[in-house]
Amino acid sequence: MYESIAVVGATGAVGGIILRLLEERSFPFERIKLLASRRSAGKSVTFQGKKHPVEELTPEAFEGVDLAIGSTPDEVARDFAPWAVERGCVVVDESGYWRMDAGVPLVIPEVNPDAAFTHRGILASPNCSTTQMVVAIKPLHDAARVKRVVVSTYQATSGAGVAGQRDLEQGTRSRVSGGDYRYETFAHPIAFNLIPQIGSPKHEGYTSEEMKMVHETRKILGDDSIQVCPTCVRVPVSNCHSESILVETERKLSVDEARELFASFPGIVVVDDLSAKQYPMPLNCDDRDEVFIGRIREDLSSRNGLAFWCVSDNLRKGAATNAVQIAELLVSRQAAAAQ
Repeated sequence: MYESIAVVGATGAVGGIILRLLEERSFPFERIKLLASRRSAGKSVTFQGKKHPVEELTPEAFEGVDLAIGSTPDEVARDFAPWAVERGCVVVDESGYWRMDAGVPLVIPEVNPDAAFTHRGILASPNCSTTQMVVAIKPLHDAARVKRVVVSTYQATSGAGVAGQRDLEQGTRSRVSGGDYRYETFAHPIAFNLIPQIGSPKHEGYTSEEMKMVHETRKILGDDSIQVCPTCVRVPVSNCHSESILVETERKLSVDEARELFASFPGIVVVDDLSAKQYPMPLNCDDRDEVFIGRIREDLSSRNGLAFWCVSDNLRKGAATNAVQIAELLVSRQAAAAQ
């Protein structure tokens, strides 16, 4: 057990879910610190039935802290993680800053748990769209080796933060009433619209969000030969990312075999009955920790291709839940070593 833990970014949307999960999952600790920016310092947050003060995020705030779980912008994570490590604290970081650092393990507990135990003070949690896709393809990769992935994402506005969700709600109200609304987060209206760009332009017409899916998938699975072709789209959905995924495997997988592989893998729930109109949808997957899979079918254009639909709560499994699960891995290793 870590005696003292900290949640960095405790007043943010993901930080709030991290706190709820620590309580729901009875995460073991003796003391907790809630850290945030100077602007939020002095506020109080209710946790485990008590009000806890929010402290300013400074190097000294990590004195005596054993474990920190952080959900902050990249530039904040760049600074605070070394502060914490210098003071003997282990950091589980939700930002994108450390993910591709060669010395930092990128961990999904259902997929590569052993990587968590190679850390040198910092562990990274993947991008939300990568996380659900890699959980989905892992059992297929283990059984038949995934060679190529073509993925189109349908990403909820919650992925752009509270302001993104506000843009959807207020923009929709304005559009319906015939009024005007000045969008805070998105470059185009999201109400009644799709935006086929998430992130900045990067490699050969792909965006930063798309290239995260390429690089992070290879790092997590430990296989640089996997080819990934992503298209990331923002859609007018409040929460839960959806993905249409096509994989090509070295060995052909039947639909029945794939369904069995999915169903037996930890963290996956299969909802797949087209005739009964049963398949994963964002409204049904909200506030859940699992990755939901349906519409499983053979690719009509490729002998070893398999297509399926995948939905997951991007604020939970795509962010907060995965980070807390990483912390639980570290606690379990501590407990095993103590026996």
